Amino acid sequence: MVEQLDFPLSMADKLKAYLPPTSDACTHQETRVWTTLTFATSLDSSLALAPGVRTVLSGPESKAMTHYLRSRHDAILVGVGTAVADNPGLNCRISDSQHHPRPVVLDPNLRWDINSNSKVLQLAAIGSGMAPWVVTSVPMDDISQDKQDLLCSYGGKYIHVPLSSGAFEWTTLLEVLRDKGIRSVMVEGGGQVINSLLAAGSQAVVDGVIVTIAPTWLGGGGVVVCPDRQAPGLPAARLRDVKWLPMGDDVVLCGRLGG
Repeated sequence: MVEQLDFPLSMADKLKAYLPPTSDACTHQETRVWTTLTFATSLDSSLALAPGVRTVLSGPESKAMTHYLRSRHDAILVGVGTAVADNPGLNCRISDSQHHPRPVVLDPNLRWDINSNSKVLQLAAIGSGMAPWVVTSVPMDDISQDKQDLLCSYGGKYIHVPLSSGAFEWTTLLEVLRDKGIRSVMVEGGGQVINSLLAAGSQAVVDGVIVTIAPTWLGGGGVVVCPDRQAPGLPAARLRDVKWLPMGDDVVLCGRLGG
């Protein structure tokens, strides 16, 4: 039995301004993918105790919020490090929602050994989630047919996107997703993905930022949200239209980048 979560409508209304519009007539959604960046961090900006170590930071209230956010997006995107470390389900467990986002995993070098025991595929098999799209720089002809057939059998697929200067370029990546019917994407992590999205050349594609701040310090050596500065003496990024929402023991920070 998959655990079901409830998120109060009163709290959902406070997040509305930072989420994709529900109207199909929205001009924004006709031109590019609405991108929401969301993650949970400690007081010292750490996402995890160490690379590859699954670290739970969100309390029950903010955890329910995360699943509510998933109910409002077409896709949920994570990096391969998160897929390998957490074996995530990447589904939506809000009790009154029938919607599951499409998992998108950025795996440029095919590090993720996805198989029939992977949680995301097990959930897809019982209708409690969707199979992932795995975005890779590896040419399709170099991906084993067995791997392609396995993913396809659950409703997923591999998608080839070339790298630019050793990494996926966000504008190109989002255009590929839009061409495949994705109108909104929720970026959840991990550290490398988040920091690359907060880099000076990528911030323009971010529409909303929702960060859960847990009342704990993880200490040195963790996976940290720390994008490079645009120039010496200037902040790397700053949010505007900021709203702070207490949520259980956590605090949720909402805002927009730029402008």
